[in-house]
Amino acid sequence: MLKEHDYLAILQEELIPALGCTEPISLAFGAATARHYLQDMPSRVKIACSRNIIKNVKGVVVPNTQGMRGIEAALAIGFIGGDASKDLEVLASITTDQIEQAKLYLKNTTMDVEALSGSEKLHYILHAETDSRRVIVEVKHHHTNIVRIEQDNVVIFEGKHKTDLDAEDFDKRNLLTIDEIVQFIEHVDVKLLKPIIEPQIHLNSAICAEGLAHAWGAGVGRHLLGSSPTNIVTRAKATSAAGSDARMGGCELPVVINSGSGNQGITVSIPVIEYAKEHAITEERLLRALALSNLVAIRQKVKIGRLSAFCGAVSAAIGSGAAITYLSGGTQSQIENTIINTLATISGMVCDGAKPSCAAKISVAVDAAFLGHTMAMDDLGFVAGDGLVADSVEQTIDDIGTLASEGMECTDRVIVSLMVDKKGK
Repeated sequence: MLKEHDYLAILQEELIPALGCTEPISLAFGAATARHYLQDMPSRVKIACSRNIIKNVKGVVVPNTQGMRGIEAALAIGFIGGDASKDLEVLASITTDQIEQAKLYLKNTTMDVEALSGSEKLHYILHAETDSRRVIVEVKHHHTNIVRIEQDNVVIFEGKHKTDLDAEDFDKRNLLTIDEIVQFIEHVDVKLLKPIIEPQIHLNSAICAEGLAHAWGAGVGRHLLGSSPTNIVTRAKATSAAGSDARMGGCELPVVINSGSGNQGITVSIPVIEYAKEHAITEERLLRALALSNLVAIRQKVKIGRLSAFCGAVSAAIGSGAAITYLSGGTQSQIENTIINTLATISGMVCDGAKPSCAAKISVAVDAAFLGHTMAMDDLGFVAGDGLVADSVEQTIDDIGTLASEGMECTDRVIVSLMVDKKGK
C-alpha cells in the first residue's frame, strides 16, 4: 500500500510545466545540451529517433519559432537559443534574432535524420560535430532523461538506463489502484495538494483561454462554442480542445503536463475545472478532484507507457470523467463504472502524432467521458464480457494497457510508415 507521501511525490514528479509539445521540446533540450559541450554551433548533425519521436515531431509547430515545424527546426532552435537548465521550458527565452539565425542555419546545414530500430518508445541519439569537437547526447524513456553524453569519444556522463519509469518510481505507480487513489484524495490534507495542483489550474486555464480568444491550430475549440449550445459538456470539450489548438499551433504559454504530455495535462484538468465552475464547487473539493483525475490517468499509463499508438487523450479524459463523478457525489462504484464505461467506448482511438487534429480527439474523448459519467450516475454500465471489459476496474485497465503496449505495436509501426512515406515530409 502506498503512503500519502508516495502519492504526493508521484503528483510532484508528473505535474510539471512544459512549453510546447514535449517531443520537439525534448529534441531542443538535447540540442541545447550538445551545444553546451561543443561550445560552438555544430556544422554536422545526425539524429536517430524512435518512431514515436518522429511521429510526434513531424506535424507540430515548435514553440517560439514563428511557425517552424519538424525535427530539424527543433534541433536548430535548441542549438541556437535553448537553455537546457530550464528542462521542458528550454525554449522559453528565444528571441526574434535567434529565430532568424535558426532559419539561416537550417538553410546552410544538412541534418541527417534516421529511425532507431529498437522497441523503446521515447529514445533518440544526437550526434553533433564541429571541425574540432564531437558530442553525442542520448535521451531515453523520459523527455529530459539523459543516459549518455560523449565528448570526443570519451563518455563524460552516464545516467541510469531507466525503464519507462525508473525502478523505484515504477514500483510506486504499479501499486496504484483506483480504490486507494480515492481513499487518498478524500483524506489527504488539501494544503499539501494546493501547491502541486494550483499551477495546473492557472497555467492550463490560461492557454485554453488563449485558444478560445484567438485563431490557433484548426480552431476546434472556437468552432465547438460557435456551433453548439453552450451547455457544460460543450464548454468542457471546447475549452479543452482550444488549449490543444493553441499548444499544437505553437503558442508560447506553458502547460502543466500529465504523463509527459501537455495535451494530456489539459484533458485531465480542464473538463474538471469547467464542471467545478458550472456547479460552484469549492476550491478544496476541486483540488481533491484534480488529484483524483491526474492519478487515475497516471494509473492507466503504467502499462501503456508514455508514448504508444494508443491516444493519450483517452486516458486523460477518463481521469476527468472519474473526477466529475466524484464531484457529482458519485460512489466508489460509480467512479469505477465511469472509468469502465469510457474505456469500453473509446479505447480504440489511435495516436498518429502531435498535430492540430489532437484538439478534435480531445473533444471526442471528453464527450465519451461525460457519457461514461452520466451512465454511471444512472447506475448503467458495461459488464465483464462486453468486449474488453473484465471482472474489475483494475483488470479492465490492465487489459487495455496490454492492448496498447503489445497489441498496438504493429499499429504504431504502420502509422509511422504511412506518415513518413507521405509526400511533403
